[in-house]
Amino acid sequence: MVMALQGSVKVLVPCGSLGAGVRESEIAYGLAKGADVIATDAGSTDSGAAYLALGKSKNNRGAVKRDLGILLRAHAQTGVPVIIGTAGQAGGDLNVDWTRDIVLEVAQELGIAPRIALLYSEQDKTALKALNQQGKVRPLPPLGPLEDSVIDACEHIVGLMGVEPFVAALQAGADIIIGGRSTDTAVLASYPIWRGAPWGASWHAGKIAECGAQCCLNPADGAGVLLTIDEHGFEVEPLSTTNRCTPHSVSKHMLYENSDPHHLHEPGGILDVTEAVYVQSGEHAVRVEGARWLAQPYTMKLEGAAAGDYQTLMLVGIQDPDVLADVNAFHDRLLAALYERTRKSIPAQELGEFHISLRMYGWNAVTGDVPVNVPPPREIGVLFVATARTQKLANAIAHACNPYFFHYPMVPNKELPSYGFAFSPADIPRGRIFEFKLNHVVAVDDPLSLVRTVWLDRDGKSAAA
Repeated sequence: MVMALQGSVKVLVPCGSLGAGVRESEIAYGLAKGADVIATDAGSTDSGAAYLALGKSKNNRGAVKRDLGILLRAHAQTGVPVIIGTAGQAGGDLNVDWTRDIVLEVAQELGIAPRIALLYSEQDKTALKALNQQGKVRPLPPLGPLEDSVIDACEHIVGLMGVEPFVAALQAGADIIIGGRSTDTAVLASYPIWRGAPWGASWHAGKIAECGAQCCLNPADGAGVLLTIDEHGFEVEPLSTTNRCTPHSVSKHMLYENSDPHHLHEPGGILDVTEAVYVQSGEHAVRVEGARWLAQPYTMKLEGAAAGDYQTLMLVGIQDPDVLADVNAFHDRLLAALYERTRKSIPAQELGEFHISLRMYGWNAVTGDVPVNVPPPREIGVLFVATARTQKLANAIAHACNPYFFHYPMVPNKELPSYGFAFSPADIPRGRIFEFKLNHVVAVDDPLSLVRTVWLDRDGKSAAA
């Protein structure tokens, strides 16, 4: 149930992502300014599919516990609820449980007993296949229709939640909400929407503040921001008193991870900021008005991570002037030689499908584009990557290529060079590779139908809702 707005709602956004470094002085400032809730995102797909596939966080446990300790102490002192979204980096069930255990540990150390709601958004494969057969799942470009085999290949699949599961948990009395995969914006917009703030202003405020101080003039001076949402719009200000927001620093964040500066697609609607106005409010804050929420049929984006083949790496540094004079030719000749060496060294029936790549750092490793009309680099780093169906086979390919990789001459019949080994042993088994397999949305009639809510008592045991 959404309330009728009384005055304004203040959302303390402590950082861009839980574990990045909450600042105690900023939390104290936000609480002194009357913060009603603390809300923060805790994850992303930025670092790839492995964190969903493996159910692990890229953040150090100690860093996440430190941040949670500060936030839970703030809750203990003031009673303000704490909302966390995309827990444990990827928001899968294992990621949520990892965060849950840290929260329970901190709560026990502080001697508090918060009412904790866990929002699980990982999807059952059988149920997802049934929805797909009913025509409820559609692809986003550039993918095509979803096949059952793709669903089966995924280690874990999550659906991105909107505000509704968070609102339901708040309505049921949650002190702490640990959410699975959700849109960054929804985590911050949920509390003001529950309190009756306009949807347009709430979603817009959430989008601007999703990365904490990144919407400030100096993102390095501080970690978080304070949002004040009312019936006409919102105000955003840094939690650091030495930082400031400007109309430009705030408005430009609509382009962060969003190709359209005027529209943002979210579960259940589109945020339209075409008519938004950004005005300086005092020295540090910016006032924003004019956003609209355009309700749409409710869909949840699906993310699925699958495990693939195995890889082995080798790395050298090269300052050989013959190589540096024509890096493109060296890459092509060496790669061809490595493929030939592999096929001669390992029987075809054992080798099967495999792949070798050379990534020329300092030349074109990031883009893959072939530079033209540029001076030779001072040095390059060459990363060898062998990909095969087993780790043993990837290792064997690296071992077969080792002599060529470290001694291949740019000029035939010239004395063999020795490139700079980065490590010894030279080969590094990397393990499995992971990739996202889904870029689809699923249509639902009820925003809560694909979300499971579990309530916990202080001992971490399930409690009645």
